[in-house]
Parts: sequence; C-alpha cells; structure tokens
Amino acid sequence: MDRSLILGLLIFLTLLAMPFALPLIGQGYLTGLIIKAMLLAIAAISLDLLIGHGGLVSLGHAAFVALGAYAAAIALQSGIENILVLLLITLALTGFVALITGSLALRTTGVYFLMITLAFGQMAYFTLTSLAAYGGDDGLTLWSLATLFGSNVVQKGNGLYFIVLGTLLASWWFVNRMSQSRFGRVLRAARDNPERTEVMGYSVTRYRLVAYVIAAMIAGVSGLLVMQHAEFVSPALAAWQRSGDLIVVVVLGGLATRNGAILGAFFLVIVEELLGSFIHEWRLIYGPLLVFMVLFAKGGLSDLLTSKRRGNQVA
Repeated sequence: MDRSLILGLLIFLTLLAMPFALPLIGQGYLTGLIIKAMLLAIAAISLDLLIGHGGLVSLGHAAFVALGAYAAAIALQSGIENILVLLLITLALTGFVALITGSLALRTTGVYFLMITLAFGQMAYFTLTSLAAYGGDDGLTLWSLATLFGSNVVQKGNGLYFIVLGTLLASWWFVNRMSQSRFGRVLRAARDNPERTEVMGYSVTRYRLVAYVIAAMIAGVSGLLVMQHAEFVSPALAAWQRSGDLIVVVVLGGLATRNGAILGAFFLVIVEELLGSFIHEWRLIYGPLLVFMVLFAKGGLSDLLTSKRRGNQVA
C-alpha cells in the first residue's frame, strides 16, 4: 500500500480517537484546537487543488471561506436552522460567485491571476464590512446555531467534532480521487504545458474553471463549519492575510501531496498555540522557521516524512 495513504489513514484514526483520549488525560480543551486545525485543513485542501494541481496561485481564496460563513449566518438569522439547507445555500452562493469571478480571473495567468484574485478577495472583504445590518466591521455574533432536523447534535461537543472530521475526510478523499482521475491528469498537464494540452484537444480554461468552482465550494463548506464552531462571523475571514496563511499551509505541507494540506494546517495551529503562549508577536519566530523549512524541506512536511525511506532506497 502507498505510504502516503497509510499516513493519511493513521492521521484520521488518530483524529477519530482524540475526543475519547483527551478527556482521560485532562486535556479536553485541546478538542477545540483540533477542530480549528481541521477547519483550516479543509480550506487548505481546496486551495491545494488550485495551486498544487492547477498551478493557479490565488490570493483571494479566503473570501470563499468568508462567503460560506456569512451565507450560512445570514440564512440562520433569517430563520433557516437546518444545517443541510444551510449547506445547500453555501454551496450555491460560493459556486455562483466562483463561476463569475473565475470566468474573469482565468483570462489571465501567473502574477496577473494572483493580483486579480487578490482584488476579488478585497472586494468581498469590503462588501462584508459594509453589511451594517449584520455587524459591519464588528462582525456578527450568533445567538442560535444550526440544527440537524431539530437536533442540537451538530452544535457543540463531540457531535460537531465528528461533523468537521467527516467533512475533512470527505474533502481529502474527493480531492485525491479527483487528482488521480483523467480530470486531475489534464489539470496537471495544463499546469505544466497549457499550449500542448490545448493542442491535444482539451479546453484548459474549462478545466481550470471547474477546479476553481469546486475549490471555492469546498472552502465555503469550511466557512459554514467555522460559523458553527466559532458562533461568530467577521469580515476578517476574507482578509488577504487569511489567504496568505492558506498558501503558507499548502506550501509548508507539500504541494499536490496526499496529506500535505492537513500536515501544514496542524503545524501552523500547533506552532501558533505554542509560540503564542510565550510571545505575543509569535510570527517573528514563525517567519524564520518557515524559511528554514523551505530551504531544507523543499517538498514540505510530506517530504520530511518520506525522505528517510527515499534515502534508504538510494543507498
């Protein structure tokens, strides 16, 4: 069996056991930290579909997380409480916005694509800050949460934990299956040589647009769950710094790898928690640490976990 697949299964088995193991050792508060890392990993997996497999570096991807969170929050405030209905609303809105913005952004490539996605992300940010009825700059505090057919099983505790874990598993499986399909192979071919891919009869723009929309919808689901977990939404979710964090997570974990986005997300959250407990400006240490990782582990954390095996094979 593929070693990366084994690693992925071990990660999910460990996450499955955490809600039962942590309270036994008096560390139940870490459950919320793990949920935060899993939510970040879901968004990072969606971005890795664009960057790792499509070669499309987006600096506005966090906007879809924010749109998903706000779409669910506003619908919840309007009286729609069923999380499945909120999920459909989130998917519809993020998919529609991605279709429109992606059709425009994909007319460009390289740094121009990066800049236009940054512009769309900032447009989303300022649009959300202008929603005075929903908190404006201050964000929106939720006094009620989504339910599942009237049950509060998806609101707090282990119920929400397993919903987030299931979503992470589904996103991980779906993106990896897609990457191994003909769609994924064409997307990577378009990344490496778009002209030759066009000559072979594939529409590069169409494949990239489909990937862009799918990535946005997965990020939107992450936003829905962020709302449910935090009980609060804010325009800060759409800030370009959040998109930068997602890019860092993807690169840190390893581009186009099976488990890179998950490893990068957990690394970022754990480092933030540990360094933040000692120094307020924890990024002053985090920055040089990233430089070190880029210099000595160019394939990301996934490369570190497999380099020993490759070294043995070479020897």
